[in-house]
Amino acid sequence: MKSRVRAVGLDFGTTNSAISVILEDGAPHLARFNSPDDTPIESFRSILFFEWVQETGGTESSVSVGNEAIRRYLRAAANGRLIQSLKSFLAVRSFDSTDIMGEQYSLGDLIAPILIELRQAAESQFGSLPPAVTVGRPVHFSDARDGADDAFAQARLDVAVRRAGWDDVRFEYEPVAAAHDYSTRIVRDETVLIGDFGGGTSDFSILRLRTPNAAPSGDRYQILGNDGVALAGDAFDGRITHHVVAPALGRSSRYRSPYGMILPVPTWPYTKLERWHHLSMLKNRATLFRLKDLQRDSLEPQKLAAFIHIVNNDLGYHLFRSVEQTKLELSDFESANFSFADPPVKIDKEVSRPEFESWIAHHLARIEECVDRLMTTAGIARAEIDSVFLTGGSSFVPAVRRIFADRFGESKIRLGNEFTSVARGLALRALEEEADG
Repeated sequence: MKSRVRAVGLDFGTTNSAISVILEDGAPHLARFNSPDDTPIESFRSILFFEWVQETGGTESSVSVGNEAIRRYLRAAANGRLIQSLKSFLAVRSFDSTDIMGEQYSLGDLIAPILIELRQAAESQFGSLPPAVTVGRPVHFSDARDGADDAFAQARLDVAVRRAGWDDVRFEYEPVAAAHDYSTRIVRDETVLIGDFGGGTSDFSILRLRTPNAAPSGDRYQILGNDGVALAGDAFDGRITHHVVAPALGRSSRYRSPYGMILPVPTWPYTKLERWHHLSMLKNRATLFRLKDLQRDSLEPQKLAAFIHIVNNDLGYHLFRSVEQTKLELSDFESANFSFADPPVKIDKEVSRPEFESWIAHHLARIEECVDRLMTTAGIARAEIDSVFLTGGSSFVPAVRRIFADRFGESKIRLGNEFTSVARGLALRALEEEADG
């Protein structure tokens, strides 16, 4: 007989999502999923794949989600459309709906299937879930210009969560949730700075934490400040794309206009190429028509042909994996070889860590400014920070970690559960809310 589920935490991420429950033992338990290579993992890709399938009486569109979407995408040979990084659109008011295979889909239509799959996985492994869920949100959503945009984004996410079957939806800042996870391992009271680096945002919180046995749960956390900036892993990937991939696909090349003038190729397709959640939007008739016009008039038509090949064959996921692999290798080594091949496209380039760090220097400066601003707002001196807990994929980037080592000392940096700490902490936060009524 399955233990009763007491509380649920849902982490809907730009790249990966996770769901955690609290059982009778009071500890968080993460739902597990099969990765594309069938290895059980505790994270779920926030991704959709639409494809044409043969049905009795004709061909119809079908949608798959998460890791299954990746499996089907890899088998489909461009017979479909891959949609990812949906969280990055939540604050974009102009995104009302999009056409996919002749049908209109709202943002909620696209997010809800991912959340439904997460819920069903948790129910199959742990049993029925309570009607309340605590959902993570960044301090500032991607592309949010002000508090009104943040509220707009949260309201859209709230609608999608309710469509997945929850009646009582509560939100918590993701770095605060990560602090709840971190607090389970402390042995003394601490003032901690949390850095949560997702795909689309970097979020920070400063809290005073008491040890688990020191006080009732409601008295164990004092939030001193929150702040965030709308850039993280995807932005770092975009700089690799800008400097390594885009030039091979025609960025900075030239074309001959109908009036005989030699002009630079427009930058807008490459701007979308650098943002993964926009890349799939290039696969439409009007854009492909424009790209083919540019190819015809280009002084380097083979580069535009390569770009068209990537868009037309929906190769964004493969390109993303090559970029991500390069970034990961640069976290461990002083140089890495970027390699991507899908004939006729072939890109090979050696990238050094100093090069990469120079490309992301502006982003690093914005993160530094955000951390310093938070410290000032909270009225906390650097020496008062006992620990710095870093979580999320970009916490592995040496230049990111150096920001905190330079300010607080390498010995204060703590790591662990980099991809699931937010989900664990959300479940713990949900349990507190249940106890508080």
